[in-house]
Amino acid sequence: MISRRTYLKLAMAVGASLAMRPGMLWAEDRELELITRPIPSTGERLPGVGLGSSASFSSTARSEDFEALREVLAALVKEGGSVFDTAPSYGASEEVAGQIANELGIVDKLFWATKLNVAGWGGRTANLEEARAQVETSFERIGKNPIDLIQVHNMADIPNQLGLLKELRADGRVRYIGVTTTFQQQYEGLETVMKNEPIDFIGVDYAVDNLTMEERILPLAKDKGIAVLIYAPFGRARLWDKVKGKELPDWAAEFDAHSWAQFFLKFVLSHPVVTATTPATSKARHMIDNMGGAMGALPDEALRKRMVAHIEGL
Repeated sequence: MISRRTYLKLAMAVGASLAMRPGMLWAEDRELELITRPIPSTGERLPGVGLGSSASFSSTARSEDFEALREVLAALVKEGGSVFDTAPSYGASEEVAGQIANELGIVDKLFWATKLNVAGWGGRTANLEEARAQVETSFERIGKNPIDLIQVHNMADIPNQLGLLKELRADGRVRYIGVTTTFQQQYEGLETVMKNEPIDFIGVDYAVDNLTMEERILPLAKDKGIAVLIYAPFGRARLWDKVKGKELPDWAAEFDAHSWAQFFLKFVLSHPVVTATTPATSKARHMIDNMGGAMGALPDEALRKRMVAHIEGL
């Protein structure tokens, strides 16, 4: 659990402007418990909100000033988070994050989730030597052995690339394996993999205005005992555009949401099959705010429906 006092100390340490708005994460000075969820295949629990490294994180990683990312990763760990999602295709994200984590001494405090894809789009067959080389590069960048999770990125050449990951898991070099996609045309193929392959995780898109996963993918994950990482919980920039200039409804306080970010994240986490979500950011104050989405109460089914209706009505 994290107290208001601890939050304020962290906010000042990272220079976060949220220090001027302590009511954002807390109601009535009470402590809020961190929400964690179990990985079905082992029971290991993960904090419900983590950090992604695409988008703004990736853009900042390409610059020469890594201080902002250093503050973001430090804030993630200070707030009790651990899940860090990256990929070799996210520019310099994996390399820079590995460097920073090693400098901060927090490598073993992070649940490293990276990806494998040397096949790209179009059904190309992966070159296994290239695939092995990409995985070894990830090991070098992260400095952690075993790596917690490697997933086949965007369903690319499942037979060869997932086959390699199964070997690595059997050899004890990777703890968990899975597959990802955020593309509708791949959902049917994702279902096939979930039904037929011994995977631990999937990574998919889901948000208060994007409920497709509720129809088949999330129920299947529950049936098969597969953990679910959620990408794009803000609809990339779509939801931010929708709520720009709009006040957060007062009733959001019923489930301890005190910002739009927490509203969006708590909707995602309130689905019982979701294991964790990993919004990307390059700002420590946003990381702290996001972690508030994994603290306190979650909306019940009636409130979830109200949240969907509210966003649809904007």
